[in-house]
Amino acid sequence: MNVSDEGAAFYSGIPVFRSFARLTEPSLYQPVPDDWLIGVSDIVQSTKAIADNRYKAVNMAGAAVIAAVTNALEKREFPFVFGGDGASFAIPPHEADLAREALATTATWVKESLDLTMRVALVPVGDIRAAGVDVRIARYAPSPYVSYAMFGGGGLAWADAAMKRGEFAVTSAPPGAVPDLSGLSCHFSEISASNGLIFSILMVPASRDDMADFRAAIDDVLAIVEKTPAGGRPVPLTGPPMRWPPPGIDYMARVRRKGPLLLRRIVVAGRSLVSHLVFRYGISRGGFVPENYMRQLVENSDFRKYDDGLRMVIDCTPQVADAIEERLAAAMSAGFIRYGLHRQDAALITCFTQSASKPDHFHFVDGARGGYASAATALKASLN
Repeated sequence: MNVSDEGAAFYSGIPVFRSFARLTEPSLYQPVPDDWLIGVSDIVQSTKAIADNRYKAVNMAGAAVIAAVTNALEKREFPFVFGGDGASFAIPPHEADLAREALATTATWVKESLDLTMRVALVPVGDIRAAGVDVRIARYAPSPYVSYAMFGGGGLAWADAAMKRGEFAVTSAPPGAVPDLSGLSCHFSEISASNGLIFSILMVPASRDDMADFRAAIDDVLAIVEKTPAGGRPVPLTGPPMRWPPPGIDYMARVRRKGPLLLRRIVVAGRSLVSHLVFRYGISRGGFVPENYMRQLVENSDFRKYDDGLRMVIDCTPQVADAIEERLAAAMSAGFIRYGLHRQDAALITCFTQSASKPDHFHFVDGARGGYASAATALKASLN
């Protein structure tokens, strides 16, 4: 077995769980090898970007990290998590140079194409463990087609804090560098709330010393959510709305690597019109069946996840949101958790489709009016 196979074997060897209610079971999480590295990224001053109504650009930047690293690794499977205004992942040492270059070029692209500043870092797992925390990974499969990594142990949060202190930084690539973002798209329009509101939830443990009460609080929140229609899933069974021209057409033009921006916009406009017609009239072509893709999109969407804390974007009634907030407030008063919440009227989705004819496409869900970033701002306020 070569080193590439060994790296893939660790993650592929982790058993997949399919019931999100099992999220808090410690036995599901496997320790990441000590010589691996953790990649982290985030947008500087994302709160200002939200205030400027640029949260779609913020989401595009976060998803770009996942697309760039995936393409740099020639689509080999690796554990990652989308965080709204950034992304995190784990990588074996022999792929560190590829990941570093992908991070560096993405940071440059984000600055030049989206006018945002992205911090990026690669943190050795050994350094994380030396600080007294751990990195453990589980695999949750929302559908038969994809699995998403769940991160526990406190190490991801430690790596993120270290990045924000300026440690383990990856230097941006020279001006003009462009990552391979093939497959990254945002064809779909915002998804309006069908039950009253889109609720972004972020909860983290107050201390690593007493995780049992934190896990109990998560279980209670999940029990409340499971009683809502479709388990709180914000993407309707018919899929997200699709209009032409798509609201993300400019971002999709900037994803393309070659040619003047105006020409790229014209090309993307033409291709998005074809896609719009294909979906609207259910036209099957080249092994692509629109109805199958949309069903898979709904099933594959990552509206709930865990990366050293619970993140969810749910469609619920104000009463359900109130019940969740009441439970979280009680847990925080007891000293078990810290949390941040954000209410809005719509969700948005950013897609990463490596092959439209295959079912293993990823769809990153966030709130459309600040989402996870605004929930994180509320969390920081609670910490202060």
